[in-house]
Amino acid sequence: MIEEEKQLEDTQVGQSSEQASENGEFTQGNQTEPAPDTEPLITEAVLETDDTDYQAAFMDLRSTFAAKEREVEALKAQLEDRSNQYMRIAADFENFRRRTQKEKEDLELKVKIDTINELLPVVDNFERARSHIKPQNDGEMNIHKSYQSVYKQLVDCLKRVGVAPMRSEGKEFDPNLHEAVMRQPTSEQPEGTVVEELVRGYMMGDRVLRHAMVKVAAPPEDGGNAETGTAE
Repeated sequence: MIEEEKQLEDTQVGQSSEQASENGEFTQGNQTEPAPDTEPLITEAVLETDDTDYQAAFMDLRSTFAAKEREVEALKAQLEDRSNQYMRIAADFENFRRRTQKEKEDLELKVKIDTINELLPVVDNFERARSHIKPQNDGEMNIHKSYQSVYKQLVDCLKRVGVAPMRSEGKEFDPNLHEAVMRQPTSEQPEGTVVEELVRGYMMGDRVLRHAMVKVAAPPEDGGNAETGTAE
């Protein structure tokens, strides 16, 4: 009887131990203690098995970063060089555009001047005809008026493009405007004064189209004020 009770107590103690093991506890004597934590053992095991060389990895990253920095600097230098090339090309193009525009304007002006210079002798002939021809009857007067109207139309066309005749008589001789072809000794006008305009000069703006051929006053010769024309 006593033996059966002892076996029953041992059975109950065994069952209590199994339940304590399932709940994470174990008994020692009459005290119940929690089961030891096994996680630190697992972490230590993982650390023991991690053989990564962190220093080498850091050096590789550092080397890669330095290489990227050099690449960025090289790209910056290339960008600056391309920008400078673009600025030079833009400046060259602007200079080329201005130069071609000026050449075009100069060419147009040259063509205009050449054309006007071809017309100036026609104007001279009209002026000579007006001064020399004296109509004697109505028929001649009608002819005279008809070609004078053509002359006036031609002069008006020249005025519209900026051509203007010089008015040289009585002014001081200017080599930039006049061409002295004769000298006239006289005391009536100061030396160097334009006495007569033999061939009219023309200008277009500030540009001389044709110099005026003039007779210039000279000091009177000894023995009187006789006026004589001498070619210079």
